[in-house]
Amino acid sequence: MQYRRLGRTDLEVSSIGMGCVTFGREIDQAASFVVLDRALEQGITLFDTAEAYSEGGSEIVLGNWLADRRVRGRVVVATKVTAPLTGQRIGRSVDESLRRLQTDRIDLFQLHVWDDAVPLDETLAALDRAVRDGKVRYVGCSNWSASQLGMAMLLSQQSGYVRLESVQPPYNLVQREIEPDLLPMCLDQQIGVITYSPLGAGFLTGKYARGGDVPRGTRFDVIPDHQPIYFTCDGFRILEQLRQLADERGQSMVQLALCWVLNRPGVTSVLIGGRKPEHVDQAIAAQQTPLDVDIRDRLEPL
Repeated sequence: MQYRRLGRTDLEVSSIGMGCVTFGREIDQAASFVVLDRALEQGITLFDTAEAYSEGGSEIVLGNWLADRRVRGRVVVATKVTAPLTGQRIGRSVDESLRRLQTDRIDLFQLHVWDDAVPLDETLAALDRAVRDGKVRYVGCSNWSASQLGMAMLLSQQSGYVRLESVQPPYNLVQREIEPDLLPMCLDQQIGVITYSPLGAGFLTGKYARGGDVPRGTRFDVIPDHQPIYFTCDGFRILEQLRQLADERGQSMVQLALCWVLNRPGVTSVLIGGRKPEHVDQAIAAQQTPLDVDIRDRLEPL
């Protein structure tokens, strides 16, 4: 496992992070503990959750695990608040997340979405208060564009607020929108980049076929909103080319897709999800597999 500094902060995070979205929603607490134990055993120290995951259920599971295993001091805990991003709402969300996570301080508190309905100044002022009150160490955002992040950076500088130190976008062979502007901006401004959905919510595993039925219980069945993002002509073209390359190389599609994103420049940490410990193991194996020049050059233009 590699460990990297998150932007300008003093947080050192593992290059693979544990995304906790499945906990309390797709698997129960006992099964979640097994996955969490394996993640820590494999050197993962970044655990990312959100109040929106299972209506706080994911935070509860993670908090129970932290307390039961007594490992709070060994890990970086990140969570997120969703809209509306009013000052009152953010303050209440911080307190509720602290209670569910059973901790006295959140390492990284992130805005889950951009909120046009609330003045950005009000949102950033609330984050600033949370940090100055000692409830949050650092703040970041998720699912923001480069222009939105740029506006926040400028306003924070002008108003003396703590700045957003990280951004959390989706990034995989199909979703590469962050490459032209967000990634270069983060590199220039020393902003940490924590990406998620390296397998495209399971799309890049090859379990979905063009025009076929969506298997029951899969991510695209549980969250149908994923389908318009990936079930496109371009998405299936990339999937078919990935399958062909995997067959040629004698490797799995999962391994190639993970290996690609884990080796992308400018990415601090890649969040993986999991419903069983083997999902953690496959990510670790992908990180330990060299991405040779031939594979990289063939995946690059997809």
